[in-house]
Amino acid sequence: MQDGCTGNLYFYGFETPDMSIIEQVQQHAIECLKALYQGDFTEKDFQVNQTKPEFRGDYTVVLFSLVKSLKLSPDEIGQKLGAEMARRHPDTYLGFNIIKGFLNLEISDAYWVQVLEKNFDDVCFGKHPMNGKKVMVEYSSPNTNKPLHLGHLRNNFLGWSVAEILKANGYEVWKSSIVNDRGIHICKSMIAWKLFANGATPASTNTKGDHFVGDYYVRFNDEYKKQVAELMDSGQTEDDAKKNAPIMLQAQQMLVDWEKGDPEVLALWKTMNQWVYEGFDITYKNIGCDFDIVYYESNTYLLGKDLVKKGLEDGVFYRREDGSVWIDLAGEGLDEKLVQRKDGTSVYITQDIGLAQQKYDQYKIDKSIYVIGDEQNYHMKVLQKICEKMRMPFAADMHHLSYGMVELPSGKMKSREGTVVDADDMVKEMEQVAENKTLELGKVGDFTESERLELYHTIGLGALKFFLLRVDPKKKMIFNPEESIDFHGFTAPFIQFNYARIRSILRKNEIPKAFEQPATLLPLERELLLSLEKYPVIIRQSAQELNPSLLAIYAYQLAKTFSSFYAEHSIASAESHDKKRLRLMLASMTAQVIKSALQLLGISVPERM
Repeated sequence: MQDGCTGNLYFYGFETPDMSIIEQVQQHAIECLKALYQGDFTEKDFQVNQTKPEFRGDYTVVLFSLVKSLKLSPDEIGQKLGAEMARRHPDTYLGFNIIKGFLNLEISDAYWVQVLEKNFDDVCFGKHPMNGKKVMVEYSSPNTNKPLHLGHLRNNFLGWSVAEILKANGYEVWKSSIVNDRGIHICKSMIAWKLFANGATPASTNTKGDHFVGDYYVRFNDEYKKQVAELMDSGQTEDDAKKNAPIMLQAQQMLVDWEKGDPEVLALWKTMNQWVYEGFDITYKNIGCDFDIVYYESNTYLLGKDLVKKGLEDGVFYRREDGSVWIDLAGEGLDEKLVQRKDGTSVYITQDIGLAQQKYDQYKIDKSIYVIGDEQNYHMKVLQKICEKMRMPFAADMHHLSYGMVELPSGKMKSREGTVVDADDMVKEMEQVAENKTLELGKVGDFTESERLELYHTIGLGALKFFLLRVDPKKKMIFNPEESIDFHGFTAPFIQFNYARIRSILRKNEIPKAFEQPATLLPLERELLLSLEKYPVIIRQSAQELNPSLLAIYAYQLAKTFSSFYAEHSIASAESHDKKRLRLMLASMTAQVIKSALQLLGISVPERM
């Protein structure tokens, strides 16, 4: 395991070590059905679900799909199957009941206590052994003409979390980013700086580098709109005015000069990009985001141009009379796509083709995951189809993890108009909200100044990450800072608070060494254990669906279950030695799972709140 967890990571003491209870129920049912009816059964022949709260039991085998093949009533199948499962596995099943075609199974207290005994202090619980598969997750992928904004944060948090979840499932993972460091958008900032900066630098203006360059991207757009309006006033159509605006023509010429290697243009390009990288590094460190490899479009576009040339030779692409190069995908339900401009300069997809090939050549990855917003759904379909047409061996293993845009209550953001919510400002605002909320509760009087600042950062950033990750990636979302940091709602601070409360209990109470008598479980103790035991399955499902929101929802539900348990049952003053041991072990395992789950979301947990 890449984080030090190896081998069989959790062991219940019953049946197969790497099997969850729901998988064991499936296997037991298959085994008993074969014994009873001499047929060939698989888990696809029936469903196993958690028993509904209004019925007695823990897990339910749904029997209706077996009626036709066995030619028996659901109740008759259930009676025989339940009795056979209890007879063969008495340590696992305490009893069963049948209600209208549903076989409800009660898992024995001994089983649940064994789960607790084996895993309450296992930092690797829930994680899976290495599986030999290689995955690259590409995310962030910023442009060097503007700072990171709120939309980038959802991208970064989603990509980072997916990578960590895949690691927890045994994949060898590379986190990557492609920096869009060349192209017309970069030239816009450069031209604006040349025209309006008068030699100013981030240092001379005391401005963070990415913000400094981003200001000139906005300045370009302001000047461009002004020039377009002037040309239209002089009689040009809007389309002609947009094409003929002098500042746009200058930017387009700068791009041509850049690809020709003009020394003056390259020098300015390197200087301004370095300003941006220094700013990005500060932001990435502050939000806890990292990469194993960073690609630069300025390097990958050349390989892309070589592949376009090869595609022309192979008949995959065609050249129009004006010299531009295209591919016709109308037969694939798509459209014609430009892959190289008439002046020979590259477009985005040129670089994307080259980078896809470079990733495979370097790492021989089994899966390449692109974390890119849903506005690029069409672009990604075209990219994959081009790679298929060019017979690239990795084409079928390219996966676009498409996610919805983040909006504010006030509406959409537009970077060229300077109306985006800056990532750095958002983190600062979240820290301020965390400070205000914490001071309202009045529980940090004994914290030092540095401890308080660290706590505000942990709570604020955690709230931000959780709010952006708790929603299914495919859905658009509206971000509300105040709602995200509610200490009593569906938020990270609520989960963090329950973790800190458990840690306080464990600091004051040592877990006794052994039970004096076989432990028995009360309903809320059983419910908490049932939730804890599901953690490995949740990790697996989150990886299968590339969906951290499943983990976020689970972590919240677990904290909520613990909160109910804690309100009902005393831990430190439990009614007996055995109950105190059981509840301290439950608390310890809950804290460990909360910490593990939040870590996979990139969220830290405070020891005190």
